[in-house]
Amino acid sequence: MLTEQSAATVRATLPAVGAAIGEITERFYDRLFTAHPELLRDLFNRGNQAAGTQRQALAGSIAAFATHLLDHPDRRPDAMLARIAHKHASLGVAPEQYQVVHEHLFAAIAEILGEAVTPEVAAAWDEVYWLMANALIALEKRLYEESGGPGPRRWEVVERVEETADVVTFRLRPADGGPVRAFRAGQYVSVGVTLPDGARQIRQYSLTGAPADSVRQFSVKRVHGGATPDGEVSAHLHAHVRPGDVLELSEPYGDLVLDAGDDTPVLLASAGIGVTPMIAMLAGLAAGSHRGPVTVIHGDRSPADHALRADHTSYAGKLSDADVHFFYERDAEPGTRTGLVDLTDIAVRPGTRAYLCGPLPFLRAVRARLIDKGVAPADIHYEVFGPDLWLAQG
Repeated sequence: MLTEQSAATVRATLPAVGAAIGEITERFYDRLFTAHPELLRDLFNRGNQAAGTQRQALAGSIAAFATHLLDHPDRRPDAMLARIAHKHASLGVAPEQYQVVHEHLFAAIAEILGEAVTPEVAAAWDEVYWLMANALIALEKRLYEESGGPGPRRWEVVERVEETADVVTFRLRPADGGPVRAFRAGQYVSVGVTLPDGARQIRQYSLTGAPADSVRQFSVKRVHGGATPDGEVSAHLHAHVRPGDVLELSEPYGDLVLDAGDDTPVLLASAGIGVTPMIAMLAGLAAGSHRGPVTVIHGDRSPADHALRADHTSYAGKLSDADVHFFYERDAEPGTRTGLVDLTDIAVRPGTRAYLCGPLPFLRAVRARLIDKGVAPADIHYEVFGPDLWLAQG
């Protein structure tokens, strides 16, 4: 995909660029938000920016894409690109914004690396950038065509359910009275809210209802920041949104989707609020014609912290062959287990397709154990909420 000359230049300069990529992306975001403050106010997640995780994800993705071009010149990293494209489409990213990013990213590279950025080096990395950008633009264009366009739609809250002390479920219907598109189990929507300072912040929440439901349903965990500020959108939704209020939602997006034959063994493993896409997958399996065995695994702090526990149990109970394992760090009840999720004595069938969602350490541990048990890496699919640092590192 890269020209021979550019490939040689990128290979020679990748160590220097990689070593400085953190500084480059920090300078990039400083430049971008100085020139376009509306992007930080109305598009980018201010919490992730403050924590630095978005910078890490961008830096890692660029380096990973360049490395892939060098190591696999005849193949695109489609899994990485698809994940990014779905997130961009849910935010309504437009093609012209890639030129804005290019301007400030390459200015940042020149500022950080100085005289090392010769015309040849600049041209080679320009080729890397536009290979990635144009691939994303094409993928996002297709996603917009499939979903009916990038614009958000207004939805009225019809029910609010307090699931736990920190998790609330919202059920909504279209404010315009129009039809509700079906979605693929595991997908999410972007939810836009206007905060007291006038900023329009956007967050993604997994849909937790059945894919063919006539309402949208998603659950929000209130984010307690600890050493960092609390989650501003989750706190706003918990404190202010009630039945009758109207929210802006994107169409459903996301590449972690249930895709298994009727007889395929399926394993659904989650931890904490990572349960949300698994509920939709279980609902889809229960409502369909799935005959294969389904293994359900979830870990949480306690039964009281286990959001959507009744749905988790109910949908699993409707399956013809389900094996359920709930792990709790404290207050475990009869029939559940005490401690962190441990797959040691859990049977994993040959040919299993596994879907994982939860914190990054949980994902790494479960994925490694599944591979040890014979699950093919290509059959292990995951979702991590927030910037995908695992994807970038991979």
